[in-house]
Amino acid sequence: MTRFRRTLRQTLTIARRDFIATVFTPIFLLFLFAPILMGSFGAIGGIGAASMNDGAADRSRLVAIVPPATAAVMQGQDSRLRALFRRDERPAPLAFQTPGRDMRAQAKAAMADRDHDVDAVLYGPLATPTILAAPGTRRAAPYLETVAQATLSAQAPGAVTVAATRERAARTGTSIGGQHQSGFFAVFGIFFLTLFLAGQVVGTMAEERNNKVVEILAAAVPLEAVFFGKLIGMFGVAVLFVGFWGTVVGQIASLLPPGAAAAIGDLTPAVGGPMFALLFAAYFSMAYLLLGSVFLGIGAQASTMREIQMLSLPITLVQVGMFALASAAARMPGSGVAMLAEIFPLSSPFAMAGRAANSPELWPHALALLWQAVWVALFIMAGARLFRRGVLKSGSGRPFWRRRARA
Repeated sequence: MTRFRRTLRQTLTIARRDFIATVFTPIFLLFLFAPILMGSFGAIGGIGAASMNDGAADRSRLVAIVPPATAAVMQGQDSRLRALFRRDERPAPLAFQTPGRDMRAQAKAAMADRDHDVDAVLYGPLATPTILAAPGTRRAAPYLETVAQATLSAQAPGAVTVAATRERAARTGTSIGGQHQSGFFAVFGIFFLTLFLAGQVVGTMAEERNNKVVEILAAAVPLEAVFFGKLIGMFGVAVLFVGFWGTVVGQIASLLPPGAAAAIGDLTPAVGGPMFALLFAAYFSMAYLLLGSVFLGIGAQASTMREIQMLSLPITLVQVGMFALASAAARMPGSGVAMLAEIFPLSSPFAMAGRAANSPELWPHALALLWQAVWVALFIMAGARLFRRGVLKSGSGRPFWRRRARA
């Protein structure tokens, strides 16, 4: 056999070995179908975000305080004019109220509706009406004025032009649209940070496992303490990263133009800005610890960098799945999907951050944080137990609290 043929044969043998070691594994199936899985999860997340915006639009209203006879004519003109718009550009639905003694107070009460975001209210004589418009609504008042003009023309052909008085009325509470947007950004922010940071926990034990340091640590301290210590150490790195870039982004935000600052100011969580920031930090911490404890237990079973790299795909899929579930929960607060997302441990931090934007109640957050902390402890103990039995081959062993009591 010539030297060339021997080298070629050895090269092909090594290539076959690496090919078989990579392809003939269950994890490779996840890698093979990655485009389909990622596309599916991406579509779910996109649909959730789109439905969240649609839901906020569905909760918007226009109100006209007019007599019943005028309301019947105005409803027909509204249907005729609304057909001229594209579906995604149509104004909010128009609702009618019968005039009371004090129509101005009635209009202000309509603007303070807690079940809907009222963009504008029309009241007074149809020829000279007054239109109260909420801040940030540019098309609501002109549309109501156009409907009033069409109604007046339908009632009395050749009537004078409508001369409306427009006034700005501030909402007394947080808007439903602002709550939905705050919920989506909270879910997305925690998802982005955990996607970028939590995956690094997978490879923390690979090097120490290869150089036998983990055996020394396991002999000196309980294995649960080793796992939890590594998780806390990586969490400290994540906090340093978030603190640095949070400071940078905060400085950049102060330089934004007034229009962009006003758009950010429209994000109005139900619990209030300071409490929302505190809960966001708490739920980011719990999301990192929950996902990090799971990833640490899974990554501790890998012995090579190849296995760690192959594990990155299912880890990403888990995070995208939790984001899709929590986005649907933020879109439908109080539904069965929301309850499932808030109870399931891995999606609970995401869903509860969205709940903080949509609901002013605080006591569920105390229960949720306690519930998530319990699961962090369970995941760490389960990961340590699997590592002890599968890698160290030392049996299940006693829990660290029993071991210490016996000693």
